[in-house]
Amino acid sequence: MNRLWRRELWRLAALVAIGLLVGWPFDAIGLGVAAALGLYLAYQLRRLHALQEWLTHHPHDEPPSASGLWGELFDRLYRYQKAQRITQRRLRDTLRRIQESSEAMRDSVVMLDRHGDMEWWNSAAERMLGLQPAHDRGQHITNLLRDPRFVDYFHARDYREPLTLPSPIDERMILQFQITLYGDDERLVMARDITRLHRLEEMRRDFVANVSHELRTPLTVLAGYLETYGDMAEQLPPRLARGLQQMQSQTTRMQNLVNDLLLLSRLENDQGGQDDARLDPASLLETVRRDAEALSGGHHRIEVEVTETRGLLGSEKELHSAVSNLAFNAVRYAGEDCHIVLRWRPCRDGACLDVEDDGEGIDPLHIPRLTERFYRVDKGRSTATGGTGLGLAIVKHVLLRHDARLEIDSRPGEGATFRCVFPAGRLVDDRPQVDCRRA
Repeated sequence: MNRLWRRELWRLAALVAIGLLVGWPFDAIGLGVAAALGLYLAYQLRRLHALQEWLTHHPHDEPPSASGLWGELFDRLYRYQKAQRITQRRLRDTLRRIQESSEAMRDSVVMLDRHGDMEWWNSAAERMLGLQPAHDRGQHITNLLRDPRFVDYFHARDYREPLTLPSPIDERMILQFQITLYGDDERLVMARDITRLHRLEEMRRDFVANVSHELRTPLTVLAGYLETYGDMAEQLPPRLARGLQQMQSQTTRMQNLVNDLLLLSRLENDQGGQDDARLDPASLLETVRRDAEALSGGHHRIEVEVTETRGLLGSEKELHSAVSNLAFNAVRYAGEDCHIVLRWRPCRDGACLDVEDDGEGIDPLHIPRLTERFYRVDKGRSTATGGTGLGLAIVKHVLLRHDARLEIDSRPGEGATFRCVFPAGRLVDDRPQVDCRRA
């Protein structure tokens, strides 16, 4: 390209020289130079017009024939246009394949722009969500999916967990929504039909609740008779007395399991906590501390720390159950002579209720599964510790009912911290208000 520029400059210099030579005999050097520059300018304008005609009317044809710098420019533009057409064709083919594959999906797919307006969706979205291409394109997603839970989920921008809702056109169809951010704050909304799984889950919950309820009566009868026989233990042979103690222990353990199953079933069937009583977390932690010390039998040092002055809205019975499960787990599994702290403190998202110990700790491999029913890190400790394997599942569901979440931080040999994070909307300021006029 530099060579062509030098050639063009030499051509311009030659024209100027010719103009000087032509104008010299007539004593009109300026006129000769002007005429030479005019010819050069006319040539450049002609080439520029050819370029404009080609790009405007025949962009897909071969470029106009030219030499020198203009020929190189035409060739480069033609190659660039050809490469762009190939790239555009590949992008169109890729977009068409994406749309075809999305059309083949059984899940709904809706593409939103950065403002939340719907740009494109597949046919499954029309069946599940009732979208109509003729009227709904360009509409904001919340104009069509008006469920307050979806609106809150959409604007919260926390899409780590999916949202389960009935279809807006058929309440019998249960959909699981998942939103993904991509590009320039654009969003992809996917909805999956989980009606069958939802029904199976309802059947499982009903089965567990019914079986647990049916087991409660015979267990109560059995426990009553065992207690009666226990009062007569002195009259029984030693071997029968030992067997009676074991039956009482296992019956008590089974009753605890049934009670936990019934509580968990109730929590699962009613996700929205209705009891919004004002609670004093400090008093709650002190009650749990006394219960944990009774369970510990003096083998642990248990303390309460309170640095948050605000109270909490919720169900005292449910929150007491959740915190008790965390504290009792620390007593059972942290190891003897450990220090356990029950802490109520402010944190970034609102307030945190921590149950922290400096015991054996937990391998991070197990943490994602700790809230599953009956999951145990050490399956050999179930009988020895007396736990039911449902404690953390109950904690999880209690916190869900209170708009909170459970965070677990632990390393082997470094203790464990179970953190209940409550949002600011669940906190109340119980401090006395000062009347400034009277002050």
